[in-house]
Order: sequence, then C-alpha cells, then structure tokens
Amino acid sequence: MADFVGAIDQGTTSTRFMIFDHGGNEIGRHQLEHEQILPKAGWVEHNPIEIWERTVAVTRTAMQASSLAASDLAALGVTNQRETAVVWNRRTGRPYYNAIVWQDTRTDTIINDFARDGGQDRLRAKVGLPLATYFSGPKVKWILDNVQGARAKAEAGDLIFGNMDTWCIWNLTGGVNGGVHVTDVTNASRTMLMNLETLDWDNEILSLMGIPRSMLPQIKASSEVYGKGVGTLAGIPIAGDLGDQQAALFGQTCFSAGEAKNTYGTGCFMLLHTGGRVVSSKNGLVSTACAQTAKKEYALEGSVFIAGAVVQWLRDEMKFVENSKDIEKLAASVLDSNGVYVVPAFTGLGAPHWDPDARGAILGLTRGTSQAHIARAALESIAFQSAEVLEAMQKDSGEKLKELRVDGGAAANDLLMQFQADLLGVPVLRPKVLETTALGAAYLAGLTVDLWKSREEIAAHWQLEQRFEPRMERAAAAERLGRWREAVQRARGWARS
Repeated sequence: MADFVGAIDQGTTSTRFMIFDHGGNEIGRHQLEHEQILPKAGWVEHNPIEIWERTVAVTRTAMQASSLAASDLAALGVTNQRETAVVWNRRTGRPYYNAIVWQDTRTDTIINDFARDGGQDRLRAKVGLPLATYFSGPKVKWILDNVQGARAKAEAGDLIFGNMDTWCIWNLTGGVNGGVHVTDVTNASRTMLMNLETLDWDNEILSLMGIPRSMLPQIKASSEVYGKGVGTLAGIPIAGDLGDQQAALFGQTCFSAGEAKNTYGTGCFMLLHTGGRVVSSKNGLVSTACAQTAKKEYALEGSVFIAGAVVQWLRDEMKFVENSKDIEKLAASVLDSNGVYVVPAFTGLGAPHWDPDARGAILGLTRGTSQAHIARAALESIAFQSAEVLEAMQKDSGEKLKELRVDGGAAANDLLMQFQADLLGVPVLRPKVLETTALGAAYLAGLTVDLWKSREEIAAHWQLEQRFEPRMERAAAAERLGRWREAVQRARGWARS
C-alpha cells in the first residue's frame, strides 16, 4: 500500500519537492532556486518555463534519492506563491509573457484608476481585498493591455491564466495533452476576481478589468482529485491544491477560529482563522479563504512584502555574509541595533499600510554603526512588521492571541524568534517541522485519498521544537514599536516625492 505523500512547494525564490510519511515526518526533499528577473525598478518577473523545468528536476531527484517509485505515493499536493500571474497559450503551452510576481508594482496606474471611483476599498465587500498591486487580476489586465496581440488571442480563446498552482497542475496532468485547467478557492481568493461569498468568479469585476471569463481556471475545493500525474509521477492523484500561506495554516493545524500562524519566508504572512465568517478588516488587513474541504472557512491575513528577502539583500547586494544563515551570528555579535532601524520597503509596504510608493530606508546611523548593527536592525524589521500586523488582527477580530505558531526558513533564527516574542508579549511556538507549507499541501492530498481520516488525526502529529517566552518589559517593547512607526513614516510615499 502506498504510504507516502508528495508535495510540490513552488515558492518565490525556489521550487522544492518534499515527501512525507504517515506520521508527517519528512523522508526526502530536493530544492532548486530560479532567476529573479528585474527589468525595471519595482518590476519582478519569473520565467514559467524555468520554474516548470525546476519542478520536474526536484521531483525526479527527490524520488530517486529516497529510492521511491511513483507507485509508493498515495497522492500529490501542490502549494504555491500566490498572486504571481501566468498567462499562456493553451494550444502551444508557451507563456505569452513572463510570470508577473506578487511583489511587482507595475499595476499601480491601473490600481489608481480603479480607486478614483470608490477608493481603495471599492471591491472589498465582494473580494475581501483592497485595491493593491499585490493581487493577480490587475496583472492579467496589464498583460492584455500591454503585450502585443495578447488581448486578441485571449478573446479568441487561445490564452489562459492561472496563479502558479494552475500552471503546475496543468503541466503535471499533461499540459497541451489533456492538462486540467483548475485552481482552488484559496488561490482564487487572491486574484481580486472571486466573490468570497459565492466562491465563484465575479462577472462584474471581470468586466471592469476587461478579462474574458474563458481565460480563468475552474475553481475547486482545496482537497479533491483534480487529475492524475504524467512523467515521473505517472498515475498519481493530484489531490491537494492551495496557496502557500493557507497551506502553512493547515500544516500548523490551526483549524479553529482564533488560531494563528506566521510564516517567515521571502515575505512574512500572518493568518488568523475566523471560522465560517468573512471578517471585513478596518485596519489594513485582507479577508481570504482558508483551505476548504467540506465547508466554507475564512481567515484574516496580513502580508509583509519583504521579510527573509532582507537577509538575501544583505547577502547578495550588500555582501555582509556569504551564507544567509550567518546573519544570525553577525547580528548576535552586538547587544542591540544601537538605535538603527531598517525599513525594508524595497517594493512598497504591505499590511497594514498598503503603500506602493514607500521605499527602503536605514535610519539612526552614527559613526559607530557597524555591519552587525545593520544586520540586527534588518532582522528586527521582520519582527516589527509582524507585530504591526498582529495588532491590526486583534483590533479587527476582537481576539487576543495567547500564542503564535511560526514556520518558514527564517523561523529557524533564534534571535529573531526571541525578539518576536518580546515585541508581541505572547509565546512563540516553533514546530519540529518548519516546512509546514509543503506539509499542509501533503496533509490535504492525503485527506482526499483517506491516508489520514480526519483533521483530528493530523493535529495529533504536530510536535513542538522550541517555545520562546517574552522577556522584554512591555514598556520597553512599546517604546521600540513607537520608534519603528516613526521610521516607517519617513519611508512612506518616497517614490512620489
């Protein structure tokens, strides 16, 4: 009997394939980075063909290294960077343009035009989202409006669209030879095109954006069999699909209203489960769909654009370290940031500010400032941004969190996790399996094929690795947050000045 589940985790900077056993333990993985294409300031693109080739490579390598055959997998789950838009030709399988990444801000003119009638919250009642460059619907409009021949091809029915989950599943199931064109509710909820209540594409918004409905994938539940794999995964049910942050929420077994997690990846993403109700935010958050199996489930989410990416910047552009993991050692070599604040608004600010014109800033520099102080301030910026999001969540939901579950690559950084607990004033819980995004996708796929019988069975597998208790006095934490807010204000609107 097949007793393992595979998960493709297609992320912003890399693609990985992971294999889990029935106990939720990792037994194999492989990961490859892909190119970050930066044509202009504020533009971020990926090559979809490169990503698909990386997906094939990591899947094959992980299976071989684990000495497993396709028949050993009960199912496959897919999770992905959300809001990154791909438009491709359904007949040739070739992208019509590079994937426009969630961080990209080129749609600011489109967003501003829409906001002139009804403001930034014009569509929030339907889609749970503010008008922002972040989401994928306006990216599709940009391609149709700016890439020669795209609109005519789309209206002729030749072009189709999807977030990265749709692109991967279409190729996994055969591509031009019968590939299925689907997405799930969590990914659809990040397009600005799906009505959160009906869980269907909204014709009025499609008309507003000039996007033909024929381009859009069929919206499915997060846990069902969409099709069967070809190639390395021939015959394996593709049985789970959800956006990376909802996958992490599921992998952290936050199944009930009031439970929250924060993922520290390229960006930082905090989700608070709100049960079966859509909570409309008044504090700069978004309402989104949770992984859905038998009933409607929703969450509040706050998205920080630059989190772990600030460490990559210190490594690649500033040359502070050769390896990302060395940032913690450098930052820990000083007692504090010596009054330095780094605001990493490289592509604007996300929740709760939603300011695409903000730009990065380093404040508080003196003659005594060292690389270590800047490194520490950069790490602290991740925690500061997360603290602002949690504050907004508590205001919107009326709930005071008792603990925060964390995951993602930067969650392995003890210095960052301790500072996060200090700022929030609640314990931060780090699980033994940090890759909860892939684990969540695997769990959902396994549920579909009855490898796991219930959510309760899954929850029993969650294991604590380390608990970080707050140590900082609340007055000191409030003072640091106050200074952080001052720094943010100085970075806001810079691109307009």
